[in-house]
Amino acid sequence: MGPPYGVLPGAVALEVVVAQNEQAAVYIGRCAAYPTGLDFELHVLAAASAGDLDPSLNGIYQRPGGVSTYEEMLRFGVAFADGRKGSNLGGFTRSGEEPEGPVLWGMGGGGGGGRWHQGFWMWPLPPIGPLFFVCEWPAAGIPLTRVEVDSEPLRDAAGRSRELFPNHASAVRGSTWSRGIGSARTRAPQDRDA
Repeated sequence: MGPPYGVLPGAVALEVVVAQNEQAAVYIGRCAAYPTGLDFELHVLAAASAGDLDPSLNGIYQRPGGVSTYEEMLRFGVAFADGRKGSNLGGFTRSGEEPEGPVLWGMGGGGGGGRWHQGFWMWPLPPIGPLFFVCEWPAAGIPLTRVEVDSEPLRDAAGRSRELFPNHASAVRGSTWSRGIGSARTRAPQDRDA
């Protein structure tokens, strides 16, 4: 549910425009690569003429007048080369069991005035082959769009990460799914009210 504790990630500048039209653009800038996954920020820019757009990257879209609907929010996801998919709409339960993945977990974010950003933790690290970023934003007139990036630079960056402190996931509030720098598999022994 987040980057492994005590690890300095490898950095990658993705600079990928996932979708763009005359109303808005959706892009990914920086990416921090860990042995267990990726930490990146999704950015959204709206044109001055776009009106009251709100991507609601980690929640429900609020229309003017207070009506909420999932149908209007920006939907963002990833697809692995092996066919597995994950999105900002969830799709996994917090049962304490390790999910198959990929999992996109919303981290900090915010914005307004036509600029928004949302951090995401993507678990696990993508397998060899293409990684697809996918989005659709009906409120901004953005149809389902899919952009491919090569996972090799991301996997190489993860290989450059360094363990600075032992991964003591159980000492960190919340639960994590983590495979340490070595091949040993570790996971928090209990699920706390995350």
